[in-house]
Amino acid sequence: MEIDKMTRESGRPAGPNPKRRKGEKPTNAAPPPSSTAETEADAPKNRIMAQFKSAEGTLAGPQLDLPQDITTEQLQTLINELLSNEEAMPYAFYVEDSEITSSLSQSLQDKNVSSEVVLTITYHPQAVFRVRPVTRCTCSMPGHTEAVLSVNFSPDGKRLASGSGDGTVRVWDVDTETPQFTCQGHKGWVLCIAWSPDCKRIASGSTDGDVRIWCPETGKALGSPLKGHKQYITSLSWEPLHRNGNASRLASAGKDGTIRIWDVVIGRCLISLTSHTLAVTQVKWGGEGLIYSASRDRSIKVWDADSGRLVRELSGHAHWINTLALSNDYVLRTSCFEHGQAKDFANNEERKEAALERYQKHMTGRAERLISGSDDFTMFLWEPSTSKKPIARLTGHQQLINHVNFSPDGRYIASASFDKSVRLWDGLSGKFIATLRGHVGSVYQVCWSADSRLLVSGSKDTTMKVWDIKTRKLKFDLPGHADEVYTVDWSPDGERVASGSKDRLLRIWRH
Repeated sequence: MEIDKMTRESGRPAGPNPKRRKGEKPTNAAPPPSSTAETEADAPKNRIMAQFKSAEGTLAGPQLDLPQDITTEQLQTLINELLSNEEAMPYAFYVEDSEITSSLSQSLQDKNVSSEVVLTITYHPQAVFRVRPVTRCTCSMPGHTEAVLSVNFSPDGKRLASGSGDGTVRVWDVDTETPQFTCQGHKGWVLCIAWSPDCKRIASGSTDGDVRIWCPETGKALGSPLKGHKQYITSLSWEPLHRNGNASRLASAGKDGTIRIWDVVIGRCLISLTSHTLAVTQVKWGGEGLIYSASRDRSIKVWDADSGRLVRELSGHAHWINTLALSNDYVLRTSCFEHGQAKDFANNEERKEAALERYQKHMTGRAERLISGSDDFTMFLWEPSTSKKPIARLTGHQQLINHVNFSPDGRYIASASFDKSVRLWDGLSGKFIATLRGHVGSVYQVCWSADSRLLVSGSKDTTMKVWDIKTRKLKFDLPGHADEVYTVDWSPDGERVASGSKDRLLRIWRH
């Protein structure tokens, strides 16, 4: 009643005075917006729409609205859920070819990515095990009387074979780090050696033009030498185990320009491939029934392994081709031997089935890729089963390329050059990734660890170097040899690295 009376007397409605003085605040003004409201308004800016995609281009799950500060650990959990993995698998994530190392927002800082478009996050499966870097020399093994030109671990990683300028092949026990057998018979330098994928034979090629087969259990020669090449043997490659459970066929390349396919059981040449006009520098037996040969005539020829028919000729290099590597080299080499699993097979058929299962799991429907390195300072990336045109031309080295090697997962390519550097490239697109500098002499060979996270290189400067692929930096410098390091090999189980040098010594390196 009192209020009504006051209202009637004043003649205006109750409430704040409409004619308030300048600077006077209204009594019923809305409160200032809280910090919570501000955060809610800004929230969309800190989120982004993203789509997971495999390296092959397969989409995983629907488009997701993700916070920009999502970490790699959270991405791991997310992708394992999307792929319905029974056990959590490790993955690496990439945005526009750069890896997400800690969080998504950190990777997007350097990139002008609009929140309006859907961000593609590419995922790559990684090895479930981790190989420790080699840091020290555990054994220096004398025995050869000339330079060690090739070292090669057996596919199961239990033995090591070496070839030397003294004409011998030596077999070593890697557990005791002692010599087991000395295989004598060659009359010239042993330039190349190769283990059969079932670990039952060692093939060696020499400057005397002969190919010899040895038994690693006894150190004795299996049959007579395989004669046919008129000049020295440059390269050897066995037929993959998933295509031939007996592992009885071998391809050899010679300076005489021919490739010969041998049946080592009967000791006879089955096919002679004679289309190259100059020395054949390397031969590779692929997993799809094709044989690839590189030559100083600047061509790569693709052959059908069963009929010997020339399927394709790959041309583009302007000088001698020195080296070839296949994207499935690691799985072809290790055949039926899974990392960390010591399994006994009852017969050859079981070995073949296990090798085929591992091969199909690795390839996942993709075609095998081939990389070639040349004296013209360039490399070409090919997919020979589908096209004779290269996927990419890889340029950047300042001198000839001596060796190329795919990582076991096929994700990277490493190249060793006489320009004293090692370069990293993308194994799918051929895109340049990084230069690894540290050697002060020509780099002769590179070899990957089984988990694709580390790389070792051997050089004319007498050292070996271990590189970390994630940081793209030198991890360990391994001096020790007294002369040029010609050859290096990392055991398939990841435990050891072997190196052979001009100082006539073989060294074993471990963590």
